[in-house]
Amino acid sequence: MQYDDFTVEMLHDGIEIVISTEHRFGTDAFLLADFAAPRHKDNVCDLCTGSGIIALLMYQNFKPKHIDAVEIQPKAHEQLKESLMRSGIEGITPILGDLKAYRPERQLDLITCNPPYKISGTGIKNESEAVTAARHEELCTLDDVCAAAKRGLKFGGRLCICNRPERLCDIMVSMRKNSIEPKRVRFVSKLPDTAPWLVLAEGRMGGSSFLKVEPQLYTQAPDGGFSDELKRIYRQI
Repeated sequence: MQYDDFTVEMLHDGIEIVISTEHRFGTDAFLLADFAAPRHKDNVCDLCTGSGIIALLMYQNFKPKHIDAVEIQPKAHEQLKESLMRSGIEGITPILGDLKAYRPERQLDLITCNPPYKISGTGIKNESEAVTAARHEELCTLDDVCAAAKRGLKFGGRLCICNRPERLCDIMVSMRKNSIEPKRVRFVSKLPDTAPWLVLAEGRMGGSSFLKVEPQLYTQAPDGGFSDELKRIYRQI
């Protein structure tokens, strides 16, 4: 199927990403890819991949062994396929399907997910069904994400998720319910005197009980520009 609203943005290293009206990306994708930091030897999967931004950023910055990118919405899937073709990337496999049915060909070292933030039935829904599915738990829940991670991760493998801070308890409960122990948390704020707008959380399959709360990440500098850490993540320094 052909879509008439595809546009292209440049990342780094000659990587092009196709975006559309419904499937775009924001700062949270860059923060999650950096937080997850896969190793070169890792087999990785990005669930709810959307336009594929997190998979593309992990490929660009960390070059893991292989990345599966799972997406249920056909338009977003086509965007990623187009991005991979334009960028000449073979280390990412786009998979069109429901994460609840996803079964990886190999046990995974890392799963990332930028899931819908809002519980179904809460918040104002967008007129676009595609945008609603990306923002609200209409097609998958945190429990679905963690259950998929339980099936796919090897012992000691990591699940890295970002979400709104008010969902942190839900993340930890769901992780533990699926034998994934919360191990690392980092909050993201605009400035030191503003409340966090994002939380990054990592759990390990079969891990022991110990949670590390990392220093807060600030995205804005006192002069109103990007903080040095966000510049590093954006590869501006």
